[in-house]
This record gives sequence, C-alpha cells and structure tokens, in this order.
Amino acid sequence: MTNASPRNPTRPAAAILADFAAGLQFDHLPAAVLSRAKLLILDALGCGLAANAYDFADTAVASIQALSEATIGAPANAQGCSIVGRDLRLPVRDAALANGMLIHGLDFDDTHLNSIIHATAACLPAALAMGESLGASGRDFLAAYAAGMETAIRVGAAAKGGFHHTGFHATGVVAHFSSAVVAAKLLGLPASAIVAAQGIAASTASGVQVFLEEGAWTKRMHPGWAAVAGITAAYLARGGVKAPTRPYEGRFGFFETHIQHPHQPIDVHAELTTLGSFWELAETAIKPYPVCHFIHGCADSAIALHARINPEDIVSVEAFLARDTMPIVAEPHENKVLPTTDYEAKFSAQFVVATCLLKGAFGLPDLLPEALIDPLILDLSRRVTCHIDPDSAFPTFFSGGVRLKMRDGRTLWHHERVNSGAGERALDEAGVTRKFMPSATMTFSAAQAEHVRRVVLDLENHTVGELADALRGIVS
Repeated sequence: MTNASPRNPTRPAAAILADFAAGLQFDHLPAAVLSRAKLLILDALGCGLAANAYDFADTAVASIQALSEATIGAPANAQGCSIVGRDLRLPVRDAALANGMLIHGLDFDDTHLNSIIHATAACLPAALAMGESLGASGRDFLAAYAAGMETAIRVGAAAKGGFHHTGFHATGVVAHFSSAVVAAKLLGLPASAIVAAQGIAASTASGVQVFLEEGAWTKRMHPGWAAVAGITAAYLARGGVKAPTRPYEGRFGFFETHIQHPHQPIDVHAELTTLGSFWELAETAIKPYPVCHFIHGCADSAIALHARINPEDIVSVEAFLARDTMPIVAEPHENKVLPTTDYEAKFSAQFVVATCLLKGAFGLPDLLPEALIDPLILDLSRRVTCHIDPDSAFPTFFSGGVRLKMRDGRTLWHHERVNSGAGERALDEAGVTRKFMPSATMTFSAAQAEHVRRVVLDLENHTVGELADALRGIVS
C-alpha cells in the first residue's frame, strides 16, 4: 500500500497520520488485520449490548434523548442514527455519545496494552454514527476504523503512560483525535483537512480520572464525548475552519499541556515510522474479565490458585502488580477493600482477587449489588495486600502474581507474565464468540445476537446501515 515507508520526522505528526488515513483503502488491510478488526468490533458491540441490562444505560440514553428532543423540538426517534441494543435513533452526535457510553460502560471492552487505551471505544462510536449517517459501505467503514485505531494507539503509546500519571484518562483524551480521523475519513476529506480535524480536536481533548474517587460514571462518557468532538472537528475542518497543524508537538500542544513533566521523553514521530507496515490494531487485547485490565494478571493467578485450595483455609493474600498501576487499582487500601459500586469494584485489585480465589472465575454477575455485599468476598478482600511486582512485563503485558499463606503453614504462589487475552493468549474467533453471545443475550434474543455476529464477521459485504439495523434488533 502507499505510505508504508518511514516518514520524515521533521513533518508534523498530524500530517503523517493524515496522509496515512487519506491513502488507506480497504484492500490495503492484510487478511489477519481485517480478521482481528472484525473480532474487536464484535467484542465491543457485545459489551455495548450487555450494558443495556444496567441502570446506568437507561439513565444515560434517556438523558441524551431528552437533549436531542430539546434541540430538534421533535421526538428523536423519527430519524437519525441507531443506538446499540435499542429500537431508537438519535442525531449523529447524540448517537455517538450514547453508543460510546454503552460500549465502554462496563469497562469490558478491549485494551491496547502498550498505549494503555481502550482502542475500539476510541474509534467505533464515531465510525458507527458517521457510517450510518453517510450510508457508508462496510469496506469504507472498516478502513476508517483501522485508520482511527492506528491513530489512537500510536498517539497513546507516545505518552508512555504519562496521561495516567497526570490524572487524565488516556482513552478519554486520545479518542478525540482518533474520532476526528475516523469522521474525516468517512467524509472523504483530503489529507489537509484531516490535519485540520486533528488540530481542532486538540482543543477539546480532555477526560479526568477523578471518577476513581467515588466510582462515578464519567469515565463511561469519555469515548462517546470524544466521538462528539471528533465528528464536530471533521465537519469544521471540511468547512474550512483554520486549525493548528502541529497539535501534538507544538508549543502548548497536546503532549506539553497534558504531560508537563514526562517521566520519559515523548517522541510521537518514533511511533509513526511503521504506519502501514506494522499494524498495532492487531496487537489489541480483548478482555476475558469485566474489570480494569491492569488487574488481569492477578485475576489469572488467583483463578489458577483456586483449583489448589480450600478458600476457608486462606490466612492472608498478597497481590503483585506493576508499579505504575498501583495508584489506580490498589490505593488507597481502605477504599479498595470495600467497594460500594460496581465501578469501584472494577478498579479494586483486592476485590477482584478475593472473588477469583473464592469462585475460580470473574464475570459480569460478580459486579451486581449482591456481590458487592457478599460477606465472604469482603472478608477476604480485607486480607489482600498489594505490592509492586518485580517481575512485571508491564506495559507489554499486564502481568500479576498472587501469594497465599494457608492455615496449615503452606505458602502458595502463582504468577502470570502474559495476561489472558493478550499476546500468545489472545482470544480467537471461538473465544470472542464465547464472550459475545452471553453478553449480547443480556439484551437480545439468541437469534438477534447471532445475526449481529454474522453481519460483523462478514462486514465487508454489508453496509453500515445493515449493521445498524442488526444493532436495533432487526433480523433480516
């Protein structure tokens, strides 16, 4: 394909990404990359369908629908873009916001480990809304999604974890740029306008991590709000709004403002040299557990130990995690051991490890209200202490280990360097289907869920409109 050779690092990063996106065609996607892209999309839509079974989804969608109707002065359902799992249409930006909240709402969606972002959530909401609005083909939709994925992942990777250290949700800030690229690509804009869309997005990119203090819902909003901003940026760029051309590396640009004192040098150009020859999209990991990805290695280890023990004989538990993840999933200890909401529980290594030790698994039911007050889980959670893992492969993998002290004096240990769902342990089509069907059937019938699955896995031969129909529960 074109644009596969290393770029001149003196060119602005936005121009390099814009050239790549403008030149990318469906036929440029290698078969393995295309196959992986469809599995990532299928997984994200399963997460979005499952989210409809939770109260937050009703609240969020009703609020967005009310905003739509107040804006247009008419019932929102008359026309517009589809909402995952609901027989409802909203205006393009409102649909993107709603779908972003559903796809990311359970924190069960994929993660690119090195860039520490939920990559598909950073691209799919904009792609769905814009693709349906414009009557796009599945082929054009997949090319735009791929361009957005490479943008999100490579911009995220350049930060080297710096967003989290400064209190930004990496997905929430990076997704503004990837959504802008997706929307501009689907609009058929030239490279110069895709540069402008990224420049405009730099003025909207935000998403703070203060939700961690209270288990608030705002993290769920970040990818959808980024899609709203990206779509807006693309239309403004198409209209000729003058925008900065160096939004990433310029003085007071994205990296300087969001990571003012980086712990490692930031070189976004170094992340762009392999565009078109190496596909970071294909390295994105699909979650087997509906919790923060940082905890997955520990969850794997606790599940492995479950088969070797009687949980009643556990005296104490030590969980080992990467140093950089400790403030997010392990601290402060007194709050993490007694989560009061499902979102607090998702970000509690103590709660997740205790559940895995007791049950030998962790799924969506383990975040229901009754699970959060289970006295056995909470008693064991109080006895979990977290430590820095000296053997972590972070950020390449989200490694983790668990050490148990047992009543009979034994010490048991298990460590996973490669967390399940990543690297050589990546979920294949059968594995993704095993996750998708139980998730999707929380909202849809088995026939409706299977129809979505078939359309996604053959998306190049369908339109986005046909996918949208399937996501509203219409079986053709």
